[in-house]
This record gives sequence, C-alpha cells and structure tokens, in this order.
Amino acid sequence: MRHFDASQPLRVAVLGTGFGSKVHIPALQHHSETTVQAVYHRQPDRAAAIAVQFGIPNAYSDLDQLLADPAIEAVTIASPPFLHYPMAWAALSAGKSVLLEKPTTLNVEEARALWKLASSQGLTVTLDFEYRFVPAWQYVAELLAEGVIGQPWLVKLDWLMSSRADASRPWNWYALRSQGGGALGALGSHSFDYLAWLFGPARRLQARLFTAIQERPDATTGELKPVDSDDTDLIQLELAEGVPCQISLSSVCRQGRGHWLEVYGDRGTLILGSSNQKDYVHGFQVWFASAGQALQELTVPQRLAFRQEFADGRLAPFLRVVDHWLADLRHGQMTAPSLKEGLYSQLLIDLCWQSQRSGEWQTVPELNRFL
Repeated sequence: MRHFDASQPLRVAVLGTGFGSKVHIPALQHHSETTVQAVYHRQPDRAAAIAVQFGIPNAYSDLDQLLADPAIEAVTIASPPFLHYPMAWAALSAGKSVLLEKPTTLNVEEARALWKLASSQGLTVTLDFEYRFVPAWQYVAELLAEGVIGQPWLVKLDWLMSSRADASRPWNWYALRSQGGGALGALGSHSFDYLAWLFGPARRLQARLFTAIQERPDATTGELKPVDSDDTDLIQLELAEGVPCQISLSSVCRQGRGHWLEVYGDRGTLILGSSNQKDYVHGFQVWFASAGQALQELTVPQRLAFRQEFADGRLAPFLRVVDHWLADLRHGQMTAPSLKEGLYSQLLIDLCWQSQRSGEWQTVPELNRFL
C-alpha cells in the first residue's frame, strides 16, 4: 500500500457540493492534518461559488483536470450514489486515495471492481460509516464484546424518520432507484455495516421494500414525476448462530420513533436509541437490564467522548472517520471501515432487491468470494 508524507497536511479535493459543503469541507478544514485544495462540481459557477465561500484555492468542473493536478493527493466523494463508481474509479486510476460516502456504489459488481483496482494500485479507500465512531455506539460495542447480554436471542432495529414524509418535497435523484436513491441506500447501508460490526456477518435475509409516496413535483415546473425508489423497508436477517434480526427502515414516518437498536439475550437486554429527527448523531442514550431487572440508563464513558461537539452533529464522527483514513494512509493499509466493509454493505443491499423480486430468502455468500 502507498504511504503519504505525514509531516505535511494531506491535500484533499472534495467531489460534490451538497453533503460535501455541509460536512466534508468544514470538517477537513477544521482538521489539523488535512487541507482542502480543490472542490469539484459539474457546473463551473457552482464550483466557483463554493470555492469562494470556503476559501478553497481551486475550483474544477472537469474531473480529469482535477485528478491531473499534482497538488491533490486524495479525494473525498460526496456526490449522489450513481456517481460514486465512476468518480472513485477515475480517482484510483489517477493514483488518489479515496474517502467515499455510502452507499458504496449502485451494485456489488461496481464495488468489487473498485476493491480490485484499489488493491492493485496499493491505494486506501475508507467508507464513511460514521456510526462506528459515535461514542454511544462505541460503548454498546464494548458492552456486547464483554458479553453483558449473554447469548443474543433477538436483535431489533427501528430507524423511522420523517425526512421525506412531506409529499411536496421536490423530485430529485433520490426518487430513482437507478441512481441509488431510497431508504435502503441511505439507511440500510449504515445498518448493514454496523450490524456486521456488532454481531458479525449475516447468513441470509428476506426483504420487502415499499414506496409510499409514488410521485413528487418537479422543482421547476411543479409537474408530478414518478418515484420508484423505496421509502419503507421491512427486512429480516439471520445472523451468526441463527440469531434473528428484525429491521424496519423508513424515511416517511412523520412521528417516527427515530433510530433504535434493541438487543435481547439470555442474560440481559441492551437498548441504544435516539428520538432526534433533526440530527442523526446527537441524542443517543444507552439502557441496560440484567435478566429480571428494570432497565437503567447507562452513562457513556467520558473516554469515548468527542474532542469537540459541533452544532451539526455530523461533523464530529466524520472527523473521526478522517482520523481513521489518515491512519490507514500513514500505515499503507485498509482497515474497517474500508472498501471491504462497503462491498459487504452493498452486497446486502443487492440481496434485498433480489429478495423483493423473488419473494424468497436469499443466502448471503462469503465475502471472500468477492475479494
């Protein structure tokens, strides 16, 4: 794997100005070991405006020109999902390491191709699976590793949000499954990653995917346009040792309960949850009960706390993802959450769609078959 000069800040280009300008650019500019050298958007005026807003030296609307710039050492990709594969492929081909947003790609074949390219080039690809870096989630991971619940009997995940419950919200790429839109890519990608982190890989799954809001207005004309991406998903996983896992995902629950993970075992119950609908990082609390006892809230250890909190809760865990990316770059390696974990998450997304089409359970193959 390639290394970078840790004596100087890593010079990064940010590809994408939506989530990129809200999270990637502010975080990278805050981090002491990274500097934002360039920003990309296909529209020159948009790229230039973001560069001026954030004081970024270079703005590009031609990706090939950006990747040919020797001052750029690495890129972060915060574009819509349908651009992840071509952008990551171009960046890796140009010798740039990548920090990639989820969902990884549009299908597992694209993710596998990126893995092979990155491995052959000796380049690092980190996935922005930020829940691995949120203090309350890290505490739950420690408790599970300690065996506080004993043998798991049931894992239940509810992620019920209201972000797209307003049917007047304009149509965009998110409305199209072919462009990576939908709750499965937005929420399921994270869910599949952290369930594997906490409990190991799934054996098989069954999924039913629904579209409650089937039309949305065009932002310019107001004309209603069709939606074929999922906004509500009911998924069953069979985890290691046959442990059942029930997953409910939705982006159209007006009074949804938020994001909750419940683990029931023979020795106890562990619950992690947040009802915060505006900030998907702030607000998580942890409860535990030994068998036969009442649930008690636990205090997340201070040693796991973020060094700094931000008004936008997404920045703090993203900064930890950047820390992880930099550590992998220094050591010339790819450790979780890397493209390998992104490939696994994408595999389960694909299998959910296969289950939707067939109406049958799908066996999850060994990940090594794809590496």
